[in-house]
Amino acid sequence: MTESFTSGGVAVITGGASGIGRAAARRAAAAGMKIALVDVNAAKLASIGAELQGVVGADNLVVERVDVADPAAMNGFARQVEQRLGSPTLLMNNAAAFVSGGPGGILDSNDNWQRVFAVNVLGPVNGVQAFLPGMLAAGKPAVIINTGSKQGLTNPPGNPAYNTSKAAVNAYTQNLARDLRERDGCAISAHLLIPGWTTTGDATHRAGAWLPEQVVDYMEAAIAADRFFILCPDEETPNEIDHKRIFWSAMDIIENRPALSRWHPDYKEAFAAFMEQDLPGTQHDEEKK
Repeated sequence: MTESFTSGGVAVITGGASGIGRAAARRAAAAGMKIALVDVNAAKLASIGAELQGVVGADNLVVERVDVADPAAMNGFARQVEQRLGSPTLLMNNAAAFVSGGPGGILDSNDNWQRVFAVNVLGPVNGVQAFLPGMLAAGKPAVIINTGSKQGLTNPPGNPAYNTSKAAVNAYTQNLARDLRERDGCAISAHLLIPGWTTTGDATHRAGAWLPEQVVDYMEAAIAADRFFILCPDEETPNEIDHKRIFWSAMDIIENRPALSRWHPDYKEAFAAFMEQDLPGTQHDEEKK
């Protein structure tokens, strides 16, 4: 069984000042871990830092305002963390940028595309590049979690920059997991966290959404079960529905259907009928546990 929150371990969490990152930081503190947090929001970072210091103590906490898109800054942060706390046993690359799609969608400004990719794609890459060498050298069991999105799997219209960046996180994390398992004696695993509808940031919680704490609960259980894809449900969308949507999207290639046929008017009825069927040869998550 793989543990994500281990007493005496070291948790490094980016995007740790709010949402899922903050919930994970609180869980790490409750488990008795040393904690290093990164975020770009100084006020929120100071708030969670003061809260965590009261739990784990100043000697077991590093809190820094760092842009994960800056590889030099991330490398410097990694050196600081390793000197003060040791190498991570939990590296959670959670920081994300979300830029709402503009009127043209695909013609959003290049600045938007650059920033979204710098944070969402190169952020996890920079985190791994900064911390993985020390984790490998330490030779301890450890977990790397990259936060993806269902939008990187089903690719709904409306925000192509965000969707494309999260699709890249999926591809990158799969390659990371394969690399780690091929290394002799490596006890580090990689996992892709795929949240459902979750109340994050300063958003008002709405019925149907999950709280960040629920995502962290589900993530911890999935990692304990050695699952790579951590596809989270919410109160509106069970995993069964997500599985069907993902399957339909993959079959666009096999069936040579139009791009994003789920939203194509000629396939509206076929998709609706497909969603009423059971997927052959699959088990629901409840049956897999």
